[in-house]
Amino acid sequence: MLKPRYLTKTRYKLGIDCPTKLFYTGKKEYPDQRQEDAFLAALAEGGFQVGELARQYYRGGINIDSLDYTEAEDMTRDLMKQDQVIMYEPAFRYKNLFIRIDILVKDGNNLRLIEVKSKSYDNQQDNPFLTKGGKISSGWEPYLQDVAFQKYVLENACPGFIIHSYLMMADKNVTCPTDGLNQKFRIMKDTKNRKGIKVSNSLTDEDLNNRILIEVPVDDYVHLIHDGTYDACGNDVSFAGLIYFLSRYYEQDKKISPEISSNCKGCEFRCTPEEEAAGFKNGFKECWKEVLNWKESDFNEPSILELWSSQRKNSYITVGKVKLKDLTQHDINIKPSKVSGMSASERQWLQVEKVKSNDTSAYFDIAGMKAEMDTWSYPLHHIDFETSRVAIPFNKGRKPYEGIIFQFSHHIVHENGAVEHAGQYLNAASGVFPNYECVHELKRQLEKDNGTIFRYATHENSYLLEVYRQLLDDPEPPNDRDELCEFIKTITKSDDWTGKRCMVDLWDLVKKYYYDPATHGSNSIKAVLPAILNSSSYLQGKYSKPVYGATGGIKSLNYSDWTWVIYDDNGKVTDPYNLLPPVFDKNTDASIELISQDEELKEGGAAMTAYCRMQFSEMSDHERDKLKTALLKYCELDTFAMVMIYEAWREMVYNK
Repeated sequence: MLKPRYLTKTRYKLGIDCPTKLFYTGKKEYPDQRQEDAFLAALAEGGFQVGELARQYYRGGINIDSLDYTEAEDMTRDLMKQDQVIMYEPAFRYKNLFIRIDILVKDGNNLRLIEVKSKSYDNQQDNPFLTKGGKISSGWEPYLQDVAFQKYVLENACPGFIIHSYLMMADKNVTCPTDGLNQKFRIMKDTKNRKGIKVSNSLTDEDLNNRILIEVPVDDYVHLIHDGTYDACGNDVSFAGLIYFLSRYYEQDKKISPEISSNCKGCEFRCTPEEEAAGFKNGFKECWKEVLNWKESDFNEPSILELWSSQRKNSYITVGKVKLKDLTQHDINIKPSKVSGMSASERQWLQVEKVKSNDTSAYFDIAGMKAEMDTWSYPLHHIDFETSRVAIPFNKGRKPYEGIIFQFSHHIVHENGAVEHAGQYLNAASGVFPNYECVHELKRQLEKDNGTIFRYATHENSYLLEVYRQLLDDPEPPNDRDELCEFIKTITKSDDWTGKRCMVDLWDLVKKYYYDPATHGSNSIKAVLPAILNSSSYLQGKYSKPVYGATGGIKSLNYSDWTWVIYDDNGKVTDPYNLLPPVFDKNTDASIELISQDEELKEGGAAMTAYCRMQFSEMSDHERDKLKTALLKYCELDTFAMVMIYEAWREMVYNK
């Protein structure tokens, strides 16, 4: 017997994002690249803990943990016979619509539908759910659509009940009442080998009295959604009509005709080349082939989705300009920069020109970069932070989603060209607020000279400004608060000051002076580094030897006799981030359990996830030490990547 194809709230949200995706979802032949991302995001943000904390605010509830649709629905139906009851994950079905509600409170004829989200909410902000024009805010629409779908199903499954709906979220203006609250919700596996939360026996009334989650009534906004008009393949339909449209196609397993847009860039139903070679299907390509009559070879040409920093992609697609080579100068509307370097439109046109002329060489403004370099003071300091934000704070007095700097790396380049990994910091101790100690150590390492300091993008500046505010707001600040605040002001930029050693942003310099077609329009350091390694003979000559961490070579705190330039079978330099060692040996079970089957710390999100895992997961000392080693190596590469980019530029400026 075939399993019924129910439209759940997850599938409904997928359908309103892109109706065609309903055909791809859940099918093994169409790999879903977001399945693991969703788990990692929930882990990193503390989403699992938020859900369990919400239940603690509604103690005494009955958990319906069956994954079988019919069994869960039967259990819910029996509990609904009680006059008063609290249920966790109750199941309701209406026709082929099926929902599981986070928390449902039944009091006679009244039902409280509570959807728990690991999102922050500012209760001092005036009506954040609506725009000035009275429409649902785009930032809140996915959450409210979620509740709207659930309420629609519940109303039809339970006619005659009075239903009120709520979002429960982290209140960003409330402070955590106790130390260690986060650690009292530990990620474990249950008896059915499913990941879940184990609540500590030490959880107290004090932990729960000052609620850090706020329950916000959203019926008014749900009504707006229910009363709205929606597009269903070119037809205007009601909310109920939209649900019928999506559920009918999903139930019958029929594909809704695709429409392509700039949103396709984030499509999760893409395949890697390896997956395609193994016979998996690429949903993204299927849509584009169907709409554009493209052949496989068309995907080898850069599309409009790669155009950097453009808000006009949909208008280009509408008029049939889907490939970068189709664009003209009139389309880009080029405007010269008012400061040094390229303007955004000039950079966009450079990207298009490179495609039109089949020019794969890198662009580099030697004169512009030399003018920048002439203002720098040696030694040059390169720093990178690893950070976290979680819904349930690790410490008393902290607010949800406050910034935490748990790690930094620091490389120095001397005037004679010598490079060294000069310092680092990592505090992964459970329940410790690391920010002040971290900035104190950063200050100690940077105040030895007046050399120029570099960051990549705005991340480090933003977090230091947040620590500055934390220091000022702290009722029990460290003794050296004034010194730390003054140091932060010296190296940062805000609306109120520009420090005399304000960090130079390499990301900004990339945008102004450097472009390599191999980055496909991305300015991320993860894209720029492999591109510049493949174009710089200087870097290839220097780092194809094991000089990094070698005696008499480049000082490293975490690597020994390391070679960064390794060529693949096609003669290309392998992305250095793919050379990072596995967290555990591949034949150990721990490698699978540690970071949700991610063996390599290749992305910032993985580092954040690893830190959070160390905070609130059961973990042996061996696991913890291995993970700390991997974090140190990962972060060291981040700052060394900045060094290699600088070295390639310096070579082009002064030796060409």
